[in-house]
Amino acid sequence: MEQSPLTQQPRPEAFQAKIVQLYQELFKDHDHDEDSDSHYHSPTHTEGFWTEFFILKPARSSLRQILDPISASDLLHLYASQTQQLFSRAVSALKPARPSSSASASSQTQSQNKQANALDTLSVFLVSVLGKKYTNPSSDIIEVLAGLDSVDHVFGEFVGALDGIVRGGGGTAGATSIEVRRKAVEVAMAVTAGAWGTGLGSYFIQRDMFPALMKLIQDSETTPDIVRPFTLVGLLANYNKFEFQNPYQMRLNDFVNEQTIQKIVRAVGEACLTLRGQYVAVQEDLPEGWSIAGTLSMIGLVRLNKHKKPVYDAETQKRMFSALPSKEAAVLLATYDFTHANKLFCHNLVTLPPLAKGDEPPFSSFLSITSYMLQHAHLSQRTTLYSHLNLMIIRLLIEDPVLCKRLCSSEAEHRHAVRLCRQRSPYLPHVPGDRVLATAVLDTMIDAVNHNLRRRLDVGLYTLCVGILLRLISYMSRSRSRLEYHWHELFRSLLSLIRFLTTYASDLKTLLGGQQQGQLDTLLDLVVNTLALGLSSGESFLPTSAAYDDLFYKIVEMGDVLVKFRDVYGLKKRQSNSIDTLVNVSAHYKDMLASGASSKEKLTSVQVAEVIKQGYETLSIQAKEGLDSWERFREADERGLLKKMAREAVGDVRAWVGGE
Repeated sequence: MEQSPLTQQPRPEAFQAKIVQLYQELFKDHDHDEDSDSHYHSPTHTEGFWTEFFILKPARSSLRQILDPISASDLLHLYASQTQQLFSRAVSALKPARPSSSASASSQTQSQNKQANALDTLSVFLVSVLGKKYTNPSSDIIEVLAGLDSVDHVFGEFVGALDGIVRGGGGTAGATSIEVRRKAVEVAMAVTAGAWGTGLGSYFIQRDMFPALMKLIQDSETTPDIVRPFTLVGLLANYNKFEFQNPYQMRLNDFVNEQTIQKIVRAVGEACLTLRGQYVAVQEDLPEGWSIAGTLSMIGLVRLNKHKKPVYDAETQKRMFSALPSKEAAVLLATYDFTHANKLFCHNLVTLPPLAKGDEPPFSSFLSITSYMLQHAHLSQRTTLYSHLNLMIIRLLIEDPVLCKRLCSSEAEHRHAVRLCRQRSPYLPHVPGDRVLATAVLDTMIDAVNHNLRRRLDVGLYTLCVGILLRLISYMSRSRSRLEYHWHELFRSLLSLIRFLTTYASDLKTLLGGQQQGQLDTLLDLVVNTLALGLSSGESFLPTSAAYDDLFYKIVEMGDVLVKFRDVYGLKKRQSNSIDTLVNVSAHYKDMLASGASSKEKLTSVQVAEVIKQGYETLSIQAKEGLDSWERFREADERGLLKKMAREAVGDVRAWVGGE
C-alpha cells in the first residue's frame, strides 16, 4: 500500500481564536534595528482584514490583555497608527447599510451583528485607552483615536453613528434591537466618562443625543436598560454646565412626556432598592420580631435555618460599608439634575404609587437609600458626596409647597412604609407599616445629625439636614399640620448638636477653613431658629400639649449650655438668629424654679413639668420675625460641591463600564 502524501500535523496544546490572532497582528511588537527609522509606521491592513475583524465575535478579555500593558507614551508614539485605524474602521462598521428593497432577513441580522461586534470592540478599546495617564490628556487622546487633522470628521461620524443606533433607526437592518442600542449607550458612557475634562465631550454637546436617549428609555422595559441611558444624560448635562448653557439642561427643563418620566422614576426607585440591598447584605438591620428562623435558633435547630446571612466583624463591616454605594449610584446625579430642572419629574418622584400591593413606591426607596448612606457618610468622601446630592434633592422637593403638602398628608393613600437604616446606635423608635412621608424625612435628617458628629464636622451636610428640618417645620407651622411623631427625639438631637458645637468650639474654629466657617455661621443660625420656631409656634404643629411641654423642659435643662453657646460663638452680635429667645425662656423658668424650691430639696421632674405649665401665664416669648422664612435653593451656591460630585460620578461610570 502506497504511503499517503498527506501528513498529520501535531495538535496544538491550545486552540487560539481567530479574532485573537487578528488582535495580535494589529498590535504586534515593534522590534526595530538600530538603523531603522525612529518612528514606526504600521502597515495599512487590507479590507479583508477589517471585514473579518468585525464579523468575528470579539474576545473582550483578550483585547484588554493586549491593550492594558501598553503605556500611554507607547500608545501615543508607537501604536497611534494602529489605534487610529481601529477606531476609524469601527466607526465605519457602525454605520447602517444602505437601504435596499431586496435586503433579506439574514443580511439584516448580519448588519446588526457587525454593529454589535464593533460596539463591543469599541467599548473595551475605549475603556483601556482612555483609562491611561497622558501628559496632555486632550491633545494626546485625540492623537491616539483620530489624529488632530481628522478628529472633527471622525468624531462627528462617530457620535452621529451612536445617535442613530441609540435612536433605533435603520437602513437595511430595520429597527435596531434593544441589546445593540444598549451597547451603543455603553460606548457613549465610556467616551464621556473616560475623556471627561478633554475637548471630546463637546462633540456630544454639538450632536444632541437627548431625543435618542429618551426614545431608548421609552422603548425599554428593564431597569438596567433605563438606568444606563438616564445616567448618561446626567453626565452630559453636567458637562461644563457652569461655564456655558448646556443643551441637555434645557432639554431636561422642557421635557413633558409623563409616561417616560414615570419609567425613569420607577427605574430610579429600583436602583435605590438595589443599592440598599448591598448595605443590608453587609448587616441585616430589621428589628428582630417573631420568626420561624428565630424560634428554631432558640431551640437549637440552627442547622435547619439555611438562609441565615453571614455575620461580619466590626472591622470587616466598616471596610465593606466604606466601599458602598456601588458604582451604579451614579444614576443619582441624573436624578438630581432632573429634579432641579423639571417640576413634572419632582411631582412623579413624590407621588408615583407602587406598581403592586406590598411594593415600595419610588420615593420610599429613595428615602431609604438616603438614610443608609447618611448613617455611613463619615466613612468616605465618596459616600459623603452622594449623601449631599440626595439631601439637595430632598431640599428641592420640600421647597415646593405643593409637594410639601403631599408629604405632610395624613390621608391613607398618601402614607407609605419606609425602611430606614438601623445599623448604628442610637436608634430612633421603629415605625412599622405605613406612615406620613414627612415623618420619614424627619427621621432621616435626625439620624444624619446623630451619626456624623466629628471634630472635623461636615458643616455642609449638617446645614442641609437642619435646613430641611426648618423648612418642614415652617410648612407645618403655617398650615397647622399636627403630625403624630416622636418630637422629643428631634428636639433632643438638635440640643445635643448645640452641646457638641459648644464643647468643641475651639476645634471647629481651628479645623474649618474660610468657606466652611461661613457655612458654620449658617448652621448655628438654623439650629437656633428651628428651636426658637418650636417655642414660639409649637402649638400650631405639635400634636399634644405634652410634646410642647417637653420642648420647654429640654430648653430649661440646657440653660447653662445655651448661655455658653451664645457667648463662645458671639451669637448676640448677629441679628440673623433668635438665641435670645432660647436663653430668655430658660432664664424665666430658672427663676421660677429657684423661687419654688426649698433650700434643702430639689424638685422632681414631675414638679418641674408642673412649674413649666404654670409659667406659660407669665412667659412672653419675644421671637424674631421671619423664623419660618428661608432662602430658596440656588445651584450656583453649590457649584464647588456639584463639580466634585460630577467627577465622582464620572469615576463611577468609568469603573462601571469597565467592569471593575
